[in-house]
Amino acid sequence: MNILSAYKSVAVAVLVLAGSSVFAQGSKTDVPVGAASTQAVNKDWLPSRTNDGAYDRIGSHAVAPIAWQRIREDDILWKKRVWREIDTREKQNVAFRYAGDENTGGGMFIEILIDAIKKGRIPAYKNFDDRFTTPMTKEDIMESVAGKTDTIQIDDPITGGTITKIVNKDFDPSTITKYRMKEDWIFDRNQGQMVVRIVGIAPVKDIYGDGGDYRGSQAMFWIYYPACRELLAQYEVFNPQNDVMRYTWDEFFESRQFSSRITKVSNAFGQEFKDHLNPMETLYESRRTSEEIFNKEVDMWVY
Repeated sequence: MNILSAYKSVAVAVLVLAGSSVFAQGSKTDVPVGAASTQAVNKDWLPSRTNDGAYDRIGSHAVAPIAWQRIREDDILWKKRVWREIDTREKQNVAFRYAGDENTGGGMFIEILIDAIKKGRIPAYKNFDDRFTTPMTKEDIMESVAGKTDTIQIDDPITGGTITKIVNKDFDPSTITKYRMKEDWIFDRNQGQMVVRIVGIAPVKDIYGDGGDYRGSQAMFWIYYPACRELLAQYEVFNPQNDVMRYTWDEFFESRQFSSRITKVSNAFGQEFKDHLNPMETLYESRRTSEEIFNKEVDMWVY
C-alpha cells in the first residue's frame, strides 16, 4: 500500500506541474503559436500576436534552393541566350502583384527584392546594361526606389512670403508591371536534355509625368539570379487555388510557373524583336522562337 500511495503521489505531482506549464504557456500572448518565421518586408504589415488560423503551422516553409546539376562546358552541344518579359497584369502572373501575408513576407515580390537589397542580403546592379557591370550603392538604391527629391515653392501664410519645401516621392509597388529576364537555354549531352538557367531579373517601372500621363518604362536595376536563390527560397508564392499548396519563389521560377514572352535572342546585331517588327509580328516571332527552342531538344536527339 505504501508503494501504491507513493506512485499516486508522484502521478498527481506530475499532472499538477504539467497543468501549470500549459497554463503558463497559454497565458503568454507575446509569441504567437505556430507563427511563421518569414521576415516581413512591408513596414505597414503587422504579424498576428496570436495564432491566426484553425491549425498550428509546423515551422516555416523556408527550404534550400533546388540544387542545380553542374554543367561542364565540354558537355554543351547547343546554347542560346534568351531575353523574356513577364507582364504582372496577366492572370497567370497574379502572384507578383499579391500584397502579401505572414508566409509570403507581408509584401509584393518587388518589396521582397528591395528589402533584401537595402539590408545587403543580395547585390543589385545598375540598369546601364544587363551584364552586372556596375554595382549600386545605397544612395543609388534609394534614388531608384523613391526617385529624386524635388523642391517646390509654397506661400507662407504667416509671413506672406515664399518658402522652399523638399518633397520626397514615395515608391508605389503597383507601378512595377513587368519583369525582364535573361536566361540561357543549353542542351547538355551529359544529362541528355535541354536545361534552362535564369541568369538575371530586372523589375520594370512605369514612369508617369506630373499630370499622371504615361511616359514609358525602364528597368530599375538588375539582380544576378544565382546570388538571390537562397533568399527566394525563404518566401512563399501566393496560390489562388489552395492556400496550403504553395511554392517558394525559387520553386516558382525553377518550375516555370509564370507566363512570359520572348523579346530577344542572341543575334549578330543585338536587336530586339520590336526593333524591326510591329507589335503583332513581335508576338508571332516570340511564339515561333519558343517553339523552335522547344523542338531543338528533339532535333539534337535525331542528329
